[in-house]
Amino acid sequence: MYKNFDIKDINLTKYLFFTGKGGVGKTSIACSIAVNLADSGKKIMLVSTDPASNLQDIFDIELNNKGVKIKEVPNLTVANFEPEASAAEYRESVIGPFRGKLPEAAIKNMEEQLSGSCTVEIASFNEFAAFITNKKAAEEYDHIIFDTAPTGHTLRMLELPSAWSDFISKSTHGASCLGQLAGLQEKQEIYKKAVENLADGEMTTLALVSRPENSALNEAERASKELQDLGIKNQFLIINGVLKEHDDEISNVIFEKQNRVMNNMPEGLKDFDTYVIPLRPYNIASVDNLRKFFNDGEINYVEKKLDVENISTLEDVIDDLHESNKRVIFTMGKGGVGKTTIAAAIAVELAKRGKKVHLTTTDPAAHIGYVVDESYGITMSNIDEKEVLAKYREEVLTKAREANVSQDDMDYIEEDLRSPCTQEIAVFRAFAEIVDRSDDEIVVIDTAPTGHTILLLESTESYNREIARTQGDTPESVKKLLPKLKDDKFTEVLIVTLPEATPFYEAKRLQEDLERADIFSKWWIINSSYYNIDTTNKILKAKAANEVEWINKIYDVSEGNAALIKWFPDELKGENLCKLFR
Repeated sequence: MYKNFDIKDINLTKYLFFTGKGGVGKTSIACSIAVNLADSGKKIMLVSTDPASNLQDIFDIELNNKGVKIKEVPNLTVANFEPEASAAEYRESVIGPFRGKLPEAAIKNMEEQLSGSCTVEIASFNEFAAFITNKKAAEEYDHIIFDTAPTGHTLRMLELPSAWSDFISKSTHGASCLGQLAGLQEKQEIYKKAVENLADGEMTTLALVSRPENSALNEAERASKELQDLGIKNQFLIINGVLKEHDDEISNVIFEKQNRVMNNMPEGLKDFDTYVIPLRPYNIASVDNLRKFFNDGEINYVEKKLDVENISTLEDVIDDLHESNKRVIFTMGKGGVGKTTIAAAIAVELAKRGKKVHLTTTDPAAHIGYVVDESYGITMSNIDEKEVLAKYREEVLTKAREANVSQDDMDYIEEDLRSPCTQEIAVFRAFAEIVDRSDDEIVVIDTAPTGHTILLLESTESYNREIARTQGDTPESVKKLLPKLKDDKFTEVLIVTLPEATPFYEAKRLQEDLERADIFSKWWIINSSYYNIDTTNKILKAKAANEVEWINKIYDVSEGNAALIKWFPDELKGENLCKLFR
């Protein structure tokens, strides 16, 4: 029905973007295209804008935000956005000129204003804009390829420049967020040019990447529409992981399901040029595999056995959470590992055991409604950014009116509340309010992909200060947040991963980040494993054999606290969630 992906079929503009739901293979595809184009003699820059990037694992080299040449691929340069490093550079670019000229107290106040995740996002976009408007880079490289964060965050980043530009141009009072925005005034023209380049179909092509799954295609449709609204209209669709060879019961089920999904393509995607990439049984995390990713039908594998005889199940995890009476339960991990499904299953099962449970998500993409609803005995919510922002603004203004502030002060406050940084504060406060519900019920939180989640958790203390400064006081929910998150009797993080190289390395970095933040994590959940599924299909058996190494590694790193969930052909939502416990 659809053609196999071939680079020669693609209109290769200067800038190529790859976006989609977490776990659909954006990075694999972007990297493979970069390597193959470089091998053909093209000069290529590959850039990741994802805070949870794994390019360093794929190319087995330390990366930075400037670009590192890849020895095995002479024409390829790879760069990783480094959110914290970018923010530090940005902070210093704003503060540096004033050191030694302003009192130390003023410098400290500037540092405080520049400490939140709003600054991180500004710095990231600063880097992004520099790449897409850099004349030298455009002349030096034939193509600049962007491997982006999962769609919710990509969309947010692209929307920010207009908000910032609007705020800067209208600001007259020197409102609080100008601390964060101070370095942007001079770059308005760069941001304008960046958005123009993105909207220019002769310069920019956007690849929507999906799996042959309803949720991934629905997300691609949503992202496509929102990106078109931003002016990015030159788009095509890649469906990754399509099983071509089917010769037993399991592979036939997969084949039929995938065909059914692709035959019922969402309306907003039907008119796009669409290409498929066959399911590969191996991990892509090597230059050799990237070179053959698009055209390799070879299957080589050796059957392997696990080092451990009895590995835990998701039911064992639930038993532990139930017995230890944890009140706040996070599911965290790389995009696409199944955090949302696991969170929903845990919430429903705890409710069945008589617990009062609230299930929520901090992910801007908010897929949780596709998986479960309140008919399963739980309450649900998601942090709607527009809704919490409107609520926060109204609260601040109501307080100001009750205090009978002057009209000048009211004008200042209203302007301050129009700043994009206000949204960060509003979202953070909503997060604190959700965690505060744990006094009365168990709160299960499906998180955004790890890079963004860690930024949120690390921002806690700076947001405490910012809320106190803008509101005059700090809500009780915010005051109680950090102690709750750091109390291992109260809060637990479940690290969700897949038995593959990239999700494993990302999960390992997540565990290290949590340890530094003094946040407790005991269980690793290995989701969607092909190990021990009843199949004779060569591709699926090879995929299962390749998993063994990573299951063993996860078992060791987790000190035996690893639960294995086998792959299911059915869509795991609603009543089907119970299958995860078998």
